[in-house]
Amino acid sequence: MQRLPSLFAGLALASSALLAGAPAFAQQKLVPEQSEITFVSKQMGVPVEGRFKKFDAQVAFDPAKLSTSKVTITVDTGSATLGVKESDAELPKATWFNVPKFPQATFQSTAIKSTGPGRFEVAGKLSIKGATQDVVAPVTLTQSGATTVATGSFPIKRLAFKIGENEWADTSMVADDVQVKFKLALTGVPKL
Repeated sequence: MQRLPSLFAGLALASSALLAGAPAFAQQKLVPEQSEITFVSKQMGVPVEGRFKKFDAQVAFDPAKLSTSKVTITVDTGSATLGVKESDAELPKATWFNVPKFPQATFQSTAIKSTGPGRFEVAGKLSIKGATQDVVAPVTLTQSGATTVATGSFPIKRLAFKIGENEWADTSMVADDVQVKFKLALTGVPKL
């Protein structure tokens, strides 16, 4: 059965954008090998997980200055994978991510607020395949040595981003709901 990787990749992008709400000024850097953006959807009722292999985050975060903190996440839509060769070949096509026309998905934060010790809510604009939606992601920050890890997840509706068009718009085959999960490892974040 062919999977709908672009749908899941879009969700993963959304979640990674929210995760990027973690701290970073000029010295805050993403540690790619310790970071991930994944997405989970259901195909015919069965959960299917995918991930984006290539993304970046620009983070300017200070827990003492949330009003000026910002996060921008850029995801290479062509890096979406479901781990199945046939499905991965479909994801870049126009029906799914339309990579030739929309090579990147982005998340730009609009507000970051504290919801408790080490917990934040990151609101922003998620843009995938030419469509933009407001999203809010709860983010948990943990620090160990020089590394801060931001984790979280948020739901998106794939059809709001035109992921899985035409015959794939039938939600009995591929669910509209996609859960985006992220883990972003950052260096240079001030002590919480």
